[in-house]
Amino acid sequence: MSAEFRFLTLLRLLAHDPAAQGLVDDVAILPVGDRRLILTSDTMVEGVHYLPTDPAADIGWKLAAVNLSDLAAKGARPVGCLLNYALSGDDVWDEAFIAGLGEALDRHAMPLLGGDTVKMPAGSARSYSLTAIGEATGPVPTRTGARAGDRLYVTGPVGDAGIGLDLASADPSATGPLVEAYRRPRPRLVEGALLAPVATAMMDLSDGLLIDAARMAQASGVAITIDHVPLSLALEKVRGASISVQIAAARAGDDYELLFALPRGVTPPVRAVPVGHVAAGSGLTLMIDGAVIPLPDRLGWEHG
Repeated sequence: MSAEFRFLTLLRLLAHDPAAQGLVDDVAILPVGDRRLILTSDTMVEGVHYLPTDPAADIGWKLAAVNLSDLAAKGARPVGCLLNYALSGDDVWDEAFIAGLGEALDRHAMPLLGGDTVKMPAGSARSYSLTAIGEATGPVPTRTGARAGDRLYVTGPVGDAGIGLDLASADPSATGPLVEAYRRPRPRLVEGALLAPVATAMMDLSDGLLIDAARMAQASGVAITIDHVPLSLALEKVRGASISVQIAAARAGDDYELLFALPRGVTPPVRAVPVGHVAAGSGLTLMIDGAVIPLPDRLGWEHG
């Protein structure tokens, strides 16, 4: 049992309001009059969620993007956000961070509404949190709705950001589509809005295809089989497409594609790749080239 799982178990004793959904999803769904607000919050810590050598502007962009990705998974329209910021003591660095954050907020029409600033002790790791607020005007798919017979899809390839992280770790000046996937993920807001009315379950891929599919299976009370790991041409060019590469890609986090389930026979209204199916039962199975592959000890990113 991970430290994160133990802590969430304790937090669930406090999360009584139905809006919290028992803390089994990445968002809260809060009815306000005839509106439904979607609330989510993410934190990025230096050395944990990004490299100390990553450009400040890219860190600002990514902080907004990871929150917007949670809204996308609910088909929600961004309404605004709150920023909690640990001052770096470097004005040039702070200005670059704000420029990147502003670029993402402007691109996705999510205004900054407020927040807080703090000064960290000298030598502390930098840390930033953003709380995003969205509004749902139609159905809100959760990770609990997958049903036996559903087909499972993702909106794009997996593993690019993981390889991008490896490349940036080896060479901070590295560039290209894989590094871009790691540093500047693209929240799938348009796709999420189109999928929300038809998806039985949906979530974003923040921690890896395998671990997030396992979470969907557990939350929905079903069994999920992943029978295809989609790789990009850019990834295959760098690493190939061996079974070990496919397993690594399926475990890698930071992809921020949407993982969603549709009833069999329903065609996705967006560009998507079929990656598996849902059946009665429980647990996760991985198949590559038609053969069952033993699951790795660690399915993806976990906090401790």
